[in-house]
Amino acid sequence: MRVLGVDPGLTRCGIGVVDQVRGGKPELVAVGVVRTEPTLPHEQRLLQIEQGITEWIREFHPDVVAVERAFAQHNLMTVAGTIQAAGIAMLVPARANIPVALHTPTEVKAAITGSGRANKQQVAAMVLRILHLDRAPQPADAADAVALALTHLWRGGATNRYAELVAAAKTTPARVISRRK
Repeated sequence: MRVLGVDPGLTRCGIGVVDQVRGGKPELVAVGVVRTEPTLPHEQRLLQIEQGITEWIREFHPDVVAVERAFAQHNLMTVAGTIQAAGIAMLVPARANIPVALHTPTEVKAAITGSGRANKQQVAAMVLRILHLDRAPQPADAADAVALALTHLWRGGATNRYAELVAAAKTTPARVISRRK
C-alpha cells in the first residue's frame, strides 16, 4: 500500500509518501513540503497548495491520502489557514477518486512514539528509527507528514476495514428467520 501523508499548513504543507507491502517493513518513497509566500493573496496561496498536492498525487499515485485532522486550540486566526489547507488536501484526492483518511495529532503521536503527548522532536526521531533513515525529514512538517502516512499504514487499514463492514451491514437487509413451534 502506498500512503501519501499531508500535514496541512498555509505556509508549509508537509508531504510524505510511504510504501509498505503486506507483512513487510515500511519504506520512505519521498518527502517534502509545498510552500507558499505569506505576501501572496490568500486565495493564491490556497491555489499553490492545491497545485502542489496535485503534482504529488500525479507523480506518486497513492492508494490513500492521510491528512492531519485540524483542530482549534488557542489561536483561531492561525488555525483558519490550516483548516483551509486541510480542506484542499482532502479535495484533491477526492477528485482523483483516492480515499482520504483523517488522523488526529494525538493518534499520530501515540502510533509513532507510544505517547499521545510526544513533541515534534520525538516524532521526528521515531520516524528516523522506524524507516532506518540517516537523518529525520526536515522541516518538522515533512516529518509529521511521514508520521501520518505511517500511522495510516498501521492503524488506518484496520479502521477502514471495520468501517466498511459496518457500512455493508447497514445497507444489507437483515434476514428474518421466523420460528414456529
